[in-house]
Amino acid sequence: MEMMNKRVGVAGLGAMGFQVAITLKKAGFEIIGYDAFQGVYEKAEAEGITMVYSMKEMAEKVDEAIISMVRNYEQNIDIIFGDGGLSDAEQAGKTIIVMSTLDPESMRQLSEKVREESDMNIVDAGLSGGVAGAESGTLSIMTSGPEKIVKSLQPIFDVIGSETFYYGEDPGNSQAAKLINNMVLGINVNAVAEGLELAKKYDLPQEELLKLLQASTGDSWVVRNWDTVSEWTTDATLSILQKDLTAAYKEGINNDVSLPLNALASTRLFEAMRERKKS
Repeated sequence: MEMMNKRVGVAGLGAMGFQVAITLKKAGFEIIGYDAFQGVYEKAEAEGITMVYSMKEMAEKVDEAIISMVRNYEQNIDIIFGDGGLSDAEQAGKTIIVMSTLDPESMRQLSEKVREESDMNIVDAGLSGGVAGAESGTLSIMTSGPEKIVKSLQPIFDVIGSETFYYGEDPGNSQAAKLINNMVLGINVNAVAEGLELAKKYDLPQEELLKLLQASTGDSWVVRNWDTVSEWTTDATLSILQKDLTAAYKEGINNDVSLPLNALASTRLFEAMRERKKS
C-alpha cells in the first residue's frame, strides 16, 4: 500500500470515528485524534492514537488527510473555522474528508466556505455499514469532490471500506447518494413488514417465508437481515432512518421530484415507532 498519507487525522471519536481510527491504525497508519469530549482521550491513547487538544495542532501533525467524523454542519464549521481550528494552522495541501452525515445542501455550503476561506481541499465521503462495517473494514464509501484528490485518498478508503463509489465533482452528491440508499432501505423495511403481517393471518411460519423470499424474487438486503432489522430500536437506527427519509423527501420537494413511496414509508415508520414506544 502506498503510504503517502501515513499520518492521518480523525476528528470526532464517537463510536464510529473511534472504530475508523482503530481500523486505520491496525493497517499501519499513524493516527492523530481529536475530540471535544476529554473522556475519550485515555481510551484512545491506550489504543496507540496520538491525541491532540486542538484542530490547529492536528493540522500541524498530519501529512495530508483529516477525517471529520463530527456530528453535524455546525461542528464541522467549528473544527475548521473555530478558535484553534484547522484554519489557524498552515493548511496548504491538507484535505478534509467529511464523513459526517449532512444533507446535500449543507455539504455544498461547507465545501464552498472551505474553498473560499481557506487553502484546504474538501472531499465528501458518506459512509454506510455502521460501527460493525467500520470494525471489519467493509464500509461502503460514497465519495464526491475533485476527482484527482479523491483518487489520492484511495489507500485510506481501501482500509476502512470494501467498496468506494464516486459521484462526481459536486460535493453534495455523496450525501445525496447516501440519502437515496437509505430511502430505498426504508421502503424495503415497510414492504417486508407488510408481507409478514399478512403471513400472520395465515399462520405461515415466519422463518419459512423469509427463506422463500431469499430464494425468490422478493429477496432484498432487508429480507436477508430481518433478524437484525426487526430488532432496530426507536432511539437509534429507526430514528436515523426516519431522519433520512424526511431529508430525502425534502430533497424531492426542492427538486420537484414526487416521492410517494418515501412519504408512505415515512408515515408507516412514524406509526411503528409510536407503537414500540407504547409497548
